[in-house]
Amino acid sequence: MGYIKCAALEETGYVVLDQYDQAKDPKEWLDIEYVDWKSSGETRFAPLASAKGEIEVNGFWNHQPPRTDKDGVWIPSQVEKAPNLVRRAQEPGANVGRCRVIELQPNNYADALYNLHQDDNNRLNPDGTGWIVRGFFNLTNDDTSYFVLRDNQTDPSVEYRLALPAGAQLIVDTQRIWHATCLNSPQPRYCLITSWESGPELDAYIAKYNGKSRVPNVEVSQDILDAGQEEQSRRLAARAAYYAAKGQAEKAAMSEA
Repeated sequence: MGYIKCAALEETGYVVLDQYDQAKDPKEWLDIEYVDWKSSGETRFAPLASAKGEIEVNGFWNHQPPRTDKDGVWIPSQVEKAPNLVRRAQEPGANVGRCRVIELQPNNYADALYNLHQDDNNRLNPDGTGWIVRGFFNLTNDDTSYFVLRDNQTDPSVEYRLALPAGAQLIVDTQRIWHATCLNSPQPRYCLITSWESGPELDAYIAKYNGKSRVPNVEVSQDILDAGQEEQSRRLAARAAYYAAKGQAEKAAMSEA
């Protein structure tokens, strides 16, 4: 039968929506509660919706009963402090799973390439239902930074570098596309990340805000691109060797994927 997917994401795996006027909203992300959770760099997360309405960010399949990344439960104490963020996450009218703000510490392009990953959004998701994708709403003005997307983790031939000014709004099929952020900033980056179920509601939302499946890449010097690719290869090889030496062949293979 297959999953219901967003046609707008078919070409590149992402869309960029109209820019949001972030300056009109208060900085609610500074008031909510964060928990330590490492993902693609030095990070913390502040959940707004979680599996059971608690301040934790684990995958829904790690709870009892296990389930896919849908039907998130809003956390009253967090919602009270961040009503505008919740409003934006709910605006599409699509089913919301996990919803949280990420705090990412500064890094560089080589770090981003090493941290490229795919998300496990659709574990336990029933066939014939909507495919889970993620919205990324940039809250801070990281205008010298960019989101790195690749079809293949180690192949730079298809690489999208999407700008991250305050108010940037992206939707990405993060189970299909490898992704991470290059944060060229002395300050942390804050971004609202929402898991949405694909379907007519999300399609209408993308159309309303003029979703574009291709935008110009952020320009990066060839020296930085080449050095980053070389460093990614070195780090992945070192990680694979580490796990191979410990006899963990499966993890070593994953390191080479």
